[in-house]
Amino acid sequence: MRAAFVTPPPGLAPLTRFDLEQVPGADGLFTLTAADEPSVRLFLLDAATYVPHYSPRFSDAQRDVLGSDVPEAHLFVVANPGTGGTTVNLAAPIVLDPSTGRCAQLILDGADYPLKATLAQAA
Repeated sequence: MRAAFVTPPPGLAPLTRFDLEQVPGADGLFTLTAADEPSVRLFLLDAATYVPHYSPRFSDAQRDVLGSDVPEAHLFVVANPGTGGTTVNLAAPIVLDPSTGRCAQLILDGADYPLKATLAQAA
């Protein structure tokens, strides 16, 4: 699926066009690869699958970034695999409108969710 960010994700400017693909055999694990720079790739986890109790609150402005008519958006967290385990970014989820492919990485206000949470603790 093509994913088009409304603004470049933090640290990835000027990139906005990405390909989102599920990793075969891994439920809820996706790769997000920049269409114009295939060497730029992130791992995303479906929040409902991997962090089912994760329920960030978005401001009105954040909710409107994809448009007020988004019937049901998908929520992803960025995963960072490492030798000490996998961490997830709960402070800046990616929200995707599956009907249009438009998406945004929304930085949450406050300190309710960490930038790096171990996956086991986040779940």
